[in-house]
Amino acid sequence: MACNVCLVQLGAVYIGRNCAESVMLRGSYERSMSSMRKVIKENGLALLAGVSCVAGFAPFGIFPIPVAALALLFVLWGRCDTPRAAAHLGFAFGLGLFGGGISWIYVALHDFGEMPVWLAAPATLLFAAFLSLFTALAGFLQARLSRVSSWRFLLVMPSIWVLIEWLRGMIFTGFPWLTLGYAQSDGPLAGFAALLGVYGVSLVAALCAGLLALLWVERWSRHGKMACALFAALWAGGELLRHVAWTEPVGAPFSVTLVQGNIGQDIKFTEDALAGTLDTYRRQVLQNPAKLTVLPETALPVMRDEVPQELLDQLREHARRNQGDVLAGVFERDRGGYYNSVIALGASEDGFAQESPHYRKHHLVIFGEFIPFRPLFGWLINEILNIPMGDLARGETEQAPLPVAGQQVAVNICYEDVFGEEIISALPAATLLVNVTNDGWYGHSHAAAQHNQISQFRALETGRMMLRATNTGVTSIIGVNGRVLQQLPQHQPGVLQGQAQGYAGSTPYVRWGNVAVLLLIALMLSVGRLRSRR
Repeated sequence: MACNVCLVQLGAVYIGRNCAESVMLRGSYERSMSSMRKVIKENGLALLAGVSCVAGFAPFGIFPIPVAALALLFVLWGRCDTPRAAAHLGFAFGLGLFGGGISWIYVALHDFGEMPVWLAAPATLLFAAFLSLFTALAGFLQARLSRVSSWRFLLVMPSIWVLIEWLRGMIFTGFPWLTLGYAQSDGPLAGFAALLGVYGVSLVAALCAGLLALLWVERWSRHGKMACALFAALWAGGELLRHVAWTEPVGAPFSVTLVQGNIGQDIKFTEDALAGTLDTYRRQVLQNPAKLTVLPETALPVMRDEVPQELLDQLREHARRNQGDVLAGVFERDRGGYYNSVIALGASEDGFAQESPHYRKHHLVIFGEFIPFRPLFGWLINEILNIPMGDLARGETEQAPLPVAGQQVAVNICYEDVFGEEIISALPAATLLVNVTNDGWYGHSHAAAQHNQISQFRALETGRMMLRATNTGVTSIIGVNGRVLQQLPQHQPGVLQGQAQGYAGSTPYVRWGNVAVLLLIALMLSVGRLRSRR
């Protein structure tokens, strides 16, 4: 009997212990599942916020959305327990932003580079993922540097975000596309561009996002009310700055003609289409007189010494009759290699004894215009991608403005106008900016509209008008205040005729470059770190 009682007691203990362990395991499992659901939910929100950010950039231009999207990311970062979790959120946000914002790279790789779908799609996704590592780094660093919520929102998160944007615009020749500030090209915050450049506008926009995040966290406490007031002051201040004239007109307005040939990228470099291409540009120029005529990047898609002399003479005489010049995109070669160039034909040649004025592209596109570590990556261009002139030589770093049409013209070719710190190297000598480009590589995507938006910022930063002549669009005349004054419809041949004005003087950004905004970032991080220690 006693043995039976003992067995019953032992059984009860065993069952009780198992039940307790089962309850503990079930609780642990439920907590684990709850934590996983939370992670998935928050990363999903970050991904959607990144995707929505794209709507702030051209062609949509809903400029408040990126500020609100970044504010949501800041709120999510504020809830993170570890820097690793913050990095995951930053990566998700970046994947949404870049996956949606630069999907046009697939068009260049597949439609025109002839890369197979099974390579082009993963390559585009991998590039977006690579860029997302920068936003992941921003999340990691802001979590490591500060734990004090209010100062973290106001100082650390905004400054780290812009510091990483600047880094993305520098490393591996730089890719500053979709920098937060560009979304503000037509908004009040663009007024800060003349002071601090696009990264300065990014910093103000990120600060506004931090204020919104603080307002959400603090609600209507004392900090929340201060955040609301400062937010309104920044937007009002930006609008006031947009009306400040940092530079002054020099000389009289003059006529310009910007030519959009709309030569399909699939035939642009084919021998059969060459005669038709040259004839198209001949007619468009000769039928539209102006003091300054601008043709797109590689409008004459051969070497300069292969362009028919008759065509060059006709363009030259046409320009001289109008007491001006024609700027034309063409390839050049000399002992240094092959160059993507813009040459001047017309009255300006009279001052040059041998070679007419020209500009040679300096900042080349990696894997598109030059091949790094050719023994390692040469096969990519030669065997997989079909990119004509895919390994060019660089022009000189410092090139004087071209003295054409009575102006000192700072020419930049295609992607070069993405780098504001390089554009200002020609100032204050230059009186006018000219960008020639061929965004035909990206088909009917948003790339051309985004590129035109970037050019708006170069006008804002420098206090100079920007003339853009493109192959398929966007061909436009951008005012000194960054507003698009005129533009042609995309993917149609056409000629844009208008008036331009030269300007003299320097904006604060021309004098300071990115040094001022980097010093501001350093100050904000120092104060944020100090507050965190206290």
